[in-house]
Amino acid sequence: MDLRAFIRDIPDFPEPGIVFRDITPLLADAGALDAALEGLAAIARPLKPDVVIAAEARGFLLGAALARELGAGFVLARKPGKLPHDTTSAEYALEYGTDALEVHTDAIAPGSRVLVHDDLLATGGTAGALCALAEQLGGEVVGCAFLIELGFLPGRAALAPHAVHSLIVDAGE
Repeated sequence: MDLRAFIRDIPDFPEPGIVFRDITPLLADAGALDAALEGLAAIARPLKPDVVIAAEARGFLLGAALARELGAGFVLARKPGKLPHDTTSAEYALEYGTDALEVHTDAIAPGSRVLVHDDLLATGGTAGALCALAEQLGGEVVGCAFLIELGFLPGRAALAPHAVHSLIVDAGE
């Protein structure tokens, strides 16, 4: 199935010059959603993750379902102040600003095999923060899995030495 056909490009969102990749058409189509989850699971299964970590909000959409498909736990990474228990945080740069993510300090057991997931890899800031959070808690990042990778941006290089896997690689704006 051509999953790219289910991704809608929205120019100049959230700022002029940015082309937003809207995954809601993919989520709305049962066949495309199933194919995306199966594709991500096929990438991740050989990595044998204990947990999948994903950032709000779009990372949650496929991340929790992917964790279930893999028989793994799911770790929520949220914006500061949104989690009720003790947290640890990591700051990161977006292509159009900066932000931070937090996880509960007991979300990842030391030695756990961690799969980092997000719907989209752009500059690598969000995924890099997820890697940092997992490693701060003693987890081993076994790979990073994305629905879409913007191959014309430096996200893959920014995540080195972590392995990057993407279902869709978009080579141009």
